[in-house]
Amino acid sequence: MRSAFSTRKMGLFLALAGALALGVVWWVEHVLHIMPCELCLVERWPWRILIVIGVIDVLLPGAAGGPVLWLCVPTLLASVGLAFCHAGVEWGWWPSPLPGCHAPHITGITMAERLASMPLLPSKPCDAPTYLVPDLPLSMSVMGGLYAAAVLGVFAIWRYRLSRTARRIFY
Repeated sequence: MRSAFSTRKMGLFLALAGALALGVVWWVEHVLHIMPCELCLVERWPWRILIVIGVIDVLLPGAAGGPVLWLCVPTLLASVGLAFCHAGVEWGWWPSPLPGCHAPHITGITMAERLASMPLLPSKPCDAPTYLVPDLPLSMSVMGGLYAAAVLGVFAIWRYRLSRTARRIFY
């Protein structure tokens, strides 16, 4: 019984961690009015998936939800990888793999043709980092990767302690 309760707490933690990450980016976009780039939008998907994993774990009866928690490992590793990719673009190590991160190609001879070929919404280039804390040289993408690594670390410590407890009970 304790094990099922413990997994539900981890599922709730993962769902809240994902909600916190998405809440911060919502605040930055809608309150601070900082436009996200295409890589920023892709980096939000692992957090959405993490919320679903956490909710599934909380809703499944007994210890059945526990194995679902393991899906957070590749999800959080993907988040760290996306953050690393975005940081590499920001630092000029490589170009962005997404076409929306590049400058729009405006074509046409007349002004009307040029205006018609412009994108409907302005986009932020992926190599322009967003710094939330003025004196901290960490962009939002780097902070997101560090946050994902921290959440993964909490999960790893929790699994380690849970396995140690199970061994003590078994022996």
